[in-house]
Amino acid sequence: MSLGKKIVYKSVCLSLALLVGIAVFQRNLAPDQFLQEPPPPPTPGPPKAQKPSGQLVNPNDFWKRSKEPVSPAPMASWGPQAWEVTSANCSANVNLTHQSWFQGLEPHFQQFLLYRHCRYFPMLLNHPEKCRGDVYLLVVVKSVITQHDRREAIRQTWGQEQASVGAGLGARRTLFLLGTASKREERAHYQQLLAYEDRLYGDILQWDFLDSFFNLTLKETHFLRWLDTFCPSVRYVFKGDDDVFVHPTNLLEFLADRRPDEDLFVGDVLQHARPIRRKDNKYYIPAPLYGKASYPPYAGGGGFLMAGGLARRLHRACDTVELYPIDDVFLGMCLEVLGVQPVAHKGFKTFGISRNRNSRMNKEPCFFRSMLVVHKLLPAELLAMWGLVHGNLTCSRKLQVL
Repeated sequence: MSLGKKIVYKSVCLSLALLVGIAVFQRNLAPDQFLQEPPPPPTPGPPKAQKPSGQLVNPNDFWKRSKEPVSPAPMASWGPQAWEVTSANCSANVNLTHQSWFQGLEPHFQQFLLYRHCRYFPMLLNHPEKCRGDVYLLVVVKSVITQHDRREAIRQTWGQEQASVGAGLGARRTLFLLGTASKREERAHYQQLLAYEDRLYGDILQWDFLDSFFNLTLKETHFLRWLDTFCPSVRYVFKGDDDVFVHPTNLLEFLADRRPDEDLFVGDVLQHARPIRRKDNKYYIPAPLYGKASYPPYAGGGGFLMAGGLARRLHRACDTVELYPIDDVFLGMCLEVLGVQPVAHKGFKTFGISRNRNSRMNKEPCFFRSMLVVHKLLPAELLAMWGLVHGNLTCSRKLQVL
């Protein structure tokens, strides 16, 4: 069987396994074995829609909020062993609606600002055991419910876990970060699929907010709070997207000369990037939302590496910064609060090896073998490249990027 056919076959098998497994899941397990108790119904509002848990929610609650204010957890030898946010209610900040600058914004930015104060939400799937014991490198991947094929490709390649990454070193463990399905009519079905997938692999963290582009920043804040709560001793964290190629051996080789107590934050860093004002661009930001001429230095969100101690300090710094629609820029703002400069490394290619996406360099396995992170590959491409890089590959010259 050819490589391409094997890849297609694996993807089809995974989809069938998930669908068939739902019947077993529904017959043998109660949903609340995977999901926390649903929140009480919110106060009456506009027409309502059905939520996976069976509770009615206001469709305008784009971002929900706990009733009780959330304060950062104190540093401890082992943080509080619970996610303390249990309520999912959130009210819009209607004071903004009377201001002229707000009325001139596009509707999706208005909605973002109305609920920007809603920072933390209940957990639906949790795996604190991932941080038990000596964990040297925690690999964390942003994903969405519908992209189980990407998660499966990562589990077979760079997301594979190790009990020990070397003599005297701890484990390498992997987690995926998710919200809830953005299409309300499909949410219950996808939630069941996800619960079954998590039963198989036990590697998903999920929170009760909608998965959307603007809510990527919520994944940053929620993961950092989760890390501060459950992972006080993890030495390093790699965080990336589910469409990147990562070379774990090169990551570990890079970290071999580093100390965990360093303020390490390394990736594909952008300096003096300017807010995009073109409305047809995905990253468009209106001037009332960000009036400065440029952003602070930040690393592309496709993949970056940071020390565990710095990540826990970032949690507290981010709590002092208003949420921003672009998640990697938001992290740059948090680093600025701490006075930490992200470090550029040429082995991180979050925009592709060549900025020209049609360049043959972006498909050359000899380049991939020397990189740490490369964006962007679909599951079949990732599996194929992984096989080439870790096969009997002969390159004419060695690229030194570490």
